Amino acid sequence: MTASRATPALPAQQTTGPYRITMACLGNICRSPVADVVMNDRLVSAGLDGAVAVDSCGTAGWHVGKSMDDRSAATLTAAGYDPTRHRAQQFRREWLLERDLVLAMDRSNLADLGGASERVRLFRDFDPLGPGGEVPDPYYGGAQGFEEVLAMVERTCDALLASLLTTVGRPGAGSPPLR
Repeated sequence: MTASRATPALPAQQTTGPYRITMACLGNICRSPVADVVMNDRLVSAGLDGAVAVDSCGTAGWHVGKSMDDRSAATLTAAGYDPTRHRAQQFRREWLLERDLVLAMDRSNLADLGGASERVRLFRDFDPLGPGGEVPDPYYGGAQGFEEVLAMVERTCDALLASLLTTVGRPGAGSPPLR
């Protein structure tokens, strides 16, 4: 696949305040917190951190309150990100009314969230190199799996940021803010 594919449109904002996005995986210790940290870093760099709020969750509650997996944290740290603020939380059904977009890391997570809809999609729907693909769970593998997940997450977050810039506008460019 080529990178020439158009970036998907974001659903209209249904919340007040910042546009709210949640990244979701199974336990909220590997994939979704990596996407949360990377996306928040991208938002700060673009000056959109006040206009867009990103968090992450797991569809299961095994790790609620815990830090992310040490291997995810080490991979992020080695790449210059700060993983220290993350604490795992579990998805709550009412979040579907409180979030503008929920992005699942794989099809099983998507099913756990109630299936695909305008506001619930696969994270990699925004990936220019693998649209509609899954972010593989690196939990039972080695360091290379965590590095591959980070590379996938970084390029997908870049594409998601492009969609947000189209929707929100560039800071200081006179574009109307989201709601």
